[in-house]
Amino acid sequence: MSKTILITGGAGFIGSHLVRRFVKNYPDYKIINLDALTYAGNLENLRDIESEENYEFVKADINDAEALRKVFADFQIDSVIHLAAESHVDRSISDPLAFIETNVLGTANLLNTAKEFWKDNMEGKLFYHISTDEVYGSLGESGYFTEETSYDPRSPYSASKASSDHFVRAYYHTYGLPVVISNCSNNYGSHQFPEKLIPLFINNIRHKKALPVYGKGDNVRDWLWVEDHASAIDRIFHKGELGETYNIGGNNEWQNIKLIRMLCKIMDDRLERKEGESEELITFVKDRQGHDMRYAIDASKLANELGWEPSITFEEGLAKTVDWYLENDDWLQNVTSGDYQKYYQEQYHSR
Repeated sequence: MSKTILITGGAGFIGSHLVRRFVKNYPDYKIINLDALTYAGNLENLRDIESEENYEFVKADINDAEALRKVFADFQIDSVIHLAAESHVDRSISDPLAFIETNVLGTANLLNTAKEFWKDNMEGKLFYHISTDEVYGSLGESGYFTEETSYDPRSPYSASKASSDHFVRAYYHTYGLPVVISNCSNNYGSHQFPEKLIPLFINNIRHKKALPVYGKGDNVRDWLWVEDHASAIDRIFHKGELGETYNIGGNNEWQNIKLIRMLCKIMDDRLERKEGESEELITFVKDRQGHDMRYAIDASKLANELGWEPSITFEEGLAKTVDWYLENDDWLQNVTSGDYQKYYQEQYHSR
């Protein structure tokens, strides 16, 4: 194998798309998927590639130093793409310490392991850290986040990711660890755990449940199709300059309420309901604590230096996403009931 890549969090939403892409597109790479299989990690996402010769799954927590050392030693890891993270803002507000443990201490633990195993030869090694645009804080009605924007996190989640970014850069400057970082906007697409807005609302609309919208629904987000994100990670992994940061955005700014109304319209069409029926489910609720008003990514550095641009409009991507969830209701029901966690026991526990 020409490379042996450890992808952390590879059973999650973004991670599973990335693992699949690398396993299928690079048969001469060995892909090691390390995931703790917490509530958002789902090996059913990867059934189609789990038997490939260049793929292996390891159940482990990034806070388990001995487990990480064993993985690095057993597989001679030469590259890391680090996605494992607690990522839901609402959960971070109710349990901030869990985010510190995973996102900060876990990242530092992974960095330390890479440094330990690569210290005698950094040539050809890479530690690629995946982060979020939320580290930059909140924008007003104008302006964009660039790679030079000062950090200003507003939630425990974004604070934990900002801290992990700082540790990655510190290991680059202090120890010479070869790193790159990317900060992405909101992802959407298939296989996303239904605590996030789009799959949650697809499921609620289908079952005629309330659609809880924070405040007036006027918060703005830039939406990135998950498969475009995976292609951007691919490009940065192979072409990115060491020590650099790249912002990844979808060039798709949408006010929450407008997004939700468009989603309602698509769902009414797919479910053959009367026009406007799903919009009647919208319920405005008290705004979230520390709710950032607007995120918007300037991804021109990635476009100009590495030639990457999103491949799909939000309207196209949202329609594809709706269709996938409606066609894969068993997956959604397994996730919402917790039955998907049985899959690991059935497939791997006896190995």
